[in-house]
Amino acid sequence: MQPPSCLPLSPHRVVITGAGAVTPLGHTPQDVARAIRKGHSPFRHAPALPGAACAPVPDFDAATATGRWRHRRYLSRGGLLALVAALTATRQAGYACDSETTQGNDGTHPLPCLPDDTALVAASGPNMDVTADFPAASGRIRLLHDTPPGLEHPGLDALWMLRWLPNTAASAVAMRCGVRGEGLVLGTACAASLQAVGEAARRVRWGLAPAALAVGGDSRLSEGGLLGYARAGAIQRDLDPADANAPHHACRPFDTSRRGFVPGEGGAAFVLEPLDMALARGAAPLAEVLGMGATLDGHALTAPEPDARRAEAAVRGALAEAGLTPGDVHWVAAHGTGTALNDAAEIRLLERVFADAGHAPAVTAVKSWTGHCASACGAVELAVLLACAADGFLPPVRNLTTPESARLDFVRPVRQPRPLPAFGNGSVGLLLNFGFGGQNAALVVRL
Repeated sequence: MQPPSCLPLSPHRVVITGAGAVTPLGHTPQDVARAIRKGHSPFRHAPALPGAACAPVPDFDAATATGRWRHRRYLSRGGLLALVAALTATRQAGYACDSETTQGNDGTHPLPCLPDDTALVAASGPNMDVTADFPAASGRIRLLHDTPPGLEHPGLDALWMLRWLPNTAASAVAMRCGVRGEGLVLGTACAASLQAVGEAARRVRWGLAPAALAVGGDSRLSEGGLLGYARAGAIQRDLDPADANAPHHACRPFDTSRRGFVPGEGGAAFVLEPLDMALARGAAPLAEVLGMGATLDGHALTAPEPDARRAEAAVRGALAEAGLTPGDVHWVAAHGTGTALNDAAEIRLLERVFADAGHAPAVTAVKSWTGHCASACGAVELAVLLACAADGFLPPVRNLTTPESARLDFVRPVRQPRPLPAFGNGSVGLLLNFGFGGQNAALVVRL
């Protein structure tokens, strides 16, 4: 992408005009909000790892969602989830995908394409499918990571390696959604998709792109993905397979009885534009992105920095970019994995930033509803919060009975959901995500 001849004298206000999500709670904002209001639990026993739980996306038919498209076979399940979410977000924002001729509001003109030089910022995780299936004359063959069947095998597709390249899903999104500007793929573990939203917003804010599409999708519910988490000691593995209710209680963020996270899967995407451009074309903003901060712990490959000082720097950086103070924050969507080390470090961070300063924003943990969607978690959690905000409430922390901290205002499970906190000009929220390798991301939004 060629940089503009000059940057704007003042930054643009950046809004989300389209959102798409494929989640364990449902595929539409209405389904997601309804599931949370009813207390629906998407958690199940993990077929690939007895004793563990998972949160799969139900009723996902990639062929129906993406239409007839020969390149679909090169996408991992996470890539397919990302693509479907991106198609939905683009269309919801009022833009056409592919060569669609969908009629506009007046019934005569087709929808416009995304603006020239629209940027794409995508989150990418590893393909944890472990095996890939390829068509062969005699049925199907399975290609293991370390045992390719030979270059002349009739069932080996010429471009099989695309399933393992980090930018394949982003390339598919660009093809299907008509993105022709800068492409950026982030591999910052579980901070990736939240950071992608922030990076997309920065490009729009400073005139580096007229619009941007942020997207993330991930699935690690295969045997390989679950075994990796199990070996790392990150998930609970002693659930009774005969107890159908056991998975529903396995995810307990910030509770003293927590014993690990529940792996989930999902995809989410957002179209971001300058506020003035969105209003000029008649779009209805769903949220405003105010600021982002990102840091590295430089501490360990998996464990978080115990006192979360670098994570705190990411939070304060996001607030500074937004021009806000901790006292301006109405709610926090915590990373809240339910693991002993991560939750403890995050509690210390939140107590320093808010409690020590005399502030008590409402604290929720969306993973208690969706499971941990890995590199897609931030985008999925933002989509869930948008759905709940549209219905006027903040989701509680499921299974929270004995909070580890008495200084934080956790949203407790009650019969009536807590109304979305809002004072003056909207409801300001802080989203947090942390990943392996000490990746920290914080995003400030106004709903």
